Amino acid sequence: MARPYVCLLALAAVLLLGIATVSRSKGLRGKEHRRGPRIPSQFSQEERVAMKEALKGAIQIPTVSFSPEELNTTALAEFGEYIHKVFPTVFKTSFIRHEAVGEYSHLFTVQGSDPSLQPYMLLAHIDVVPAPDEGWDVPPFSGLESDGFIYGRGTLDNKNSLMAILQALELLLIRNYIPRRSFFIALGHDEEVSGVNGAQKISALLQARGIQLAFIVDEGSFILDGFIPNLQKPFAMVSVSEKGAINLMLQVNMTPGHSSAPPKETSIGILAAAVSRLEQTPMPNMFGGGPLKMALQQLANEFPFPANIVLSNLWLFQPLVSRLMERNYITNALVRTTTALTMFNAGVKVNVIPPVAQATINFRIHPAQTVQEVLKLAKDIVADDRIQFHVLNAFDPLPVSPSDDQALGYQLLRQTIQSVFPEVNIVAPGTCIGNTDSRHYTNLTTGIYRFNPIYLQPQSFSSIHGINEKISVQAYETQVKFIFEFIQNADADPRPVPHLHEL
Repeated sequence: MARPYVCLLALAAVLLLGIATVSRSKGLRGKEHRRGPRIPSQFSQEERVAMKEALKGAIQIPTVSFSPEELNTTALAEFGEYIHKVFPTVFKTSFIRHEAVGEYSHLFTVQGSDPSLQPYMLLAHIDVVPAPDEGWDVPPFSGLESDGFIYGRGTLDNKNSLMAILQALELLLIRNYIPRRSFFIALGHDEEVSGVNGAQKISALLQARGIQLAFIVDEGSFILDGFIPNLQKPFAMVSVSEKGAINLMLQVNMTPGHSSAPPKETSIGILAAAVSRLEQTPMPNMFGGGPLKMALQQLANEFPFPANIVLSNLWLFQPLVSRLMERNYITNALVRTTTALTMFNAGVKVNVIPPVAQATINFRIHPAQTVQEVLKLAKDIVADDRIQFHVLNAFDPLPVSPSDDQALGYQLLRQTIQSVFPEVNIVAPGTCIGNTDSRHYTNLTTGIYRFNPIYLQPQSFSSIHGINEKISVQAYETQVKFIFEFIQNADADPRPVPHLHEL
């Protein structure tokens, strides 16, 4: 996921207040579900060995995305052949249709037995970010197993999800499972570099077929353990929204000259002053917009004194909470649009006044703002007509998906979390501050949820897009178990759907 897993979302007012959102709603419990005999999520030793070896093999294929124009297409093609080999039942089952989209992405349509149930979709991506050998304890594409962990680029982002989805389906099919509710599996090949040729094309294809989905589950948040001071128990974070983004290039053009007779200001000096103003002038604090304030107000009574009093009276304490959240770089990212200078290019020779200076700024847009609002604010802060603004790409924040008792996707996740991870009794909604392929599917559903069913500790977080990325064998087995149970839970029929959904 592209700077993904910064989906540590509603680490919200919490890193400083020591609070978390507790989900204790009845959700789908107590409703009438029509389903066949349940297949237990118990795997033989042979199956457990096979599933970890399959993940190792996937890691060994270097499906690296360097840029939208530069992908390892040889590895992507090899990966397509690989999943055919390790998941033969998925590809030969009569009620499953497989299609290649955009040449290297994959779409599976799993036809359920009850067309009155609205279908859903599971997402993952094939590509990974580059991984230079420097700093790694083992080669990053070795898939080496050591001390109970599998090492390699993609073990957390995001081949673990991809392989777990297909592995769970393979194991269900071997046990003669036939789903009641139809579903799709979409595997994009360019998520790390925008998803334009993968997820975006899959979305357009499904829209052309008239498909509307009950919900989508993608990568994003985790079961967080040790991230919040004074919170002893781990809690599950499910992202219900996602920040927008702008990549904005600022440019200054000047007549070149000799450095022995410089002008009062050079292109570099003008541009440096402009980006300094952007860094020193944060975007407005938007606490009170987006899902955060609503969640805190609804769940205030779940927290100990004095946080419960503060959160129950945000009409009085909102300025205090807002200021506290600005003090930590993670919680600050939850309450405002962030500004990050990521590239600066200028100069051709030590004694030449540079004719052009360019800087690229990455804005991550708070859900309460839009691209146009942030762009206007940036221009007002720079306030210099000599600066040219070029929007390289941009998109607005995603809408907030429902997380109440009637939100089928959210409640199915909560139900499965509490089944597979009985020690986890806190489920929190929040906003993903990274970007995922799910943003390409807003035309197909209003319910988009981002959750990776594995534990994440602070020391593991830095390995995502970093060095020594790894997953424990036990954690991967549990992830397969989670998907195995989730697919069966999704066959529930908590409320009637008045029309048919032909795939």
